[in-house]
Amino acid sequence: MKTIRASEIGTFVYCRRAWWYQRQGHQPENQAEMASGSEVHYRHGRAVLLSGLLRTLAYALLLIAVVLFTVYLVGGWR
Repeated sequence: MKTIRASEIGTFVYCRRAWWYQRQGHQPENQAEMASGSEVHYRHGRAVLLSGLLRTLAYALLLIAVVLFTVYLVGGWR
């Protein structure tokens, strides 16, 4: 009995014919376009990760600035 992977279920739900072709061992003819699309997705994922890291850094720097400003107002530095 063959194990069914989640990606196969996704393919079946999206397009039953594509799933059937995949099960028959047929390879898509647009390999170059698919590779290009995968590269675009990879670069986008990296950009999303970087933006999340930069946002976290910005919040940390803002918190540090607020703490330092509070210490200054209270008179911690004379």
